[in-house]
Amino acid sequence: MLDLELLKTLVCVVDERSFSRAGDRVHRTQSTVSQQILKLEDKVGQALLLRDRTGKRVVPTEGGERLALYARKLLALAQEAEDALARPGSLPPVRIGVPEDFDAVRMSTILSGYMASHADVRLETVSGMSTELRRRLNAGEIDIALVKREPGAGECIAAWPERLVWVTGVHGLRQQEGSVPLALFPEGCIYRQRAIRSMEIAGRPWRVAFGSQSLTGIQAAVACGLGVTVLPTSAVITGHVLLKTRDGFPELPPSELALVAAKQPLSPVQREIAQYLAAEIHAHTTSGTSVKRRTTRARSGPATTPMEGGVPRRR
Repeated sequence: MLDLELLKTLVCVVDERSFSRAGDRVHRTQSTVSQQILKLEDKVGQALLLRDRTGKRVVPTEGGERLALYARKLLALAQEAEDALARPGSLPPVRIGVPEDFDAVRMSTILSGYMASHADVRLETVSGMSTELRRRLNAGEIDIALVKREPGAGECIAAWPERLVWVTGVHGLRQQEGSVPLALFPEGCIYRQRAIRSMEIAGRPWRVAFGSQSLTGIQAAVACGLGVTVLPTSAVITGHVLLKTRDGFPELPPSELALVAAKQPLSPVQREIAQYLAAEIHAHTTSGTSVKRRTTRARSGPATTPMEGGVPRRR
């Protein structure tokens, strides 16, 4: 195995054509440089440099020129490896928890905006129900997380109220339905809790007709008429129709989207990402442009009329 220090000395001698000037570059005495070259020549089994009679000027042999060429490549590669390990990218990734019922496209758009100007930072996202994300935060398995919760339920970096609505498909509910078919997220989801509690308070019979951890799964099931669900207004899409109190569905108290940190203090990078997320989510929440919608008219049942944000509402 060739020694990189010896190769560096060879390159300096070949460049300078002088042992003394090469010694200045590698911070070695002339005699030390000469000894290093002799050691390298002994290693490769051939002369690498030719000295003139005065010993002041040296030129590389054919083998010396060839070895110097490879030496430059090896030294450049070694420097590249050192630079790569010294960059912030070698730091542990920032672990972000995202609820299963949060818009994945929305989060990806936000994170890609951050990465566009912070290419060396590594991010890892972990998805799960809010109850699971809170457990992982407490265990130190993730650094920051977005969670759905009751308004004001604990400390947070930032929080935003979520207006909740009843949603059905464009065909509406079948009149012969004896109980309300619900499309729900798993146990522990605040939307599920809101839906069931509201049905119980209203005294309406209900049943779980469809279940999924995925927001897109619930959205699609409702649009296809598999059931009624509770969603934040930001998650209402084309193919959905809102149900109101006149349809027998009570008003829903709001929930809260909160950005929460783990118990241990955040690093500067983690804190910067948390502040960026808070600002971007606030911008998306207040602008109302995070989801594009268009008015949909039901093919059967009562006609619909657009409401704020282009989401259809029964009348």
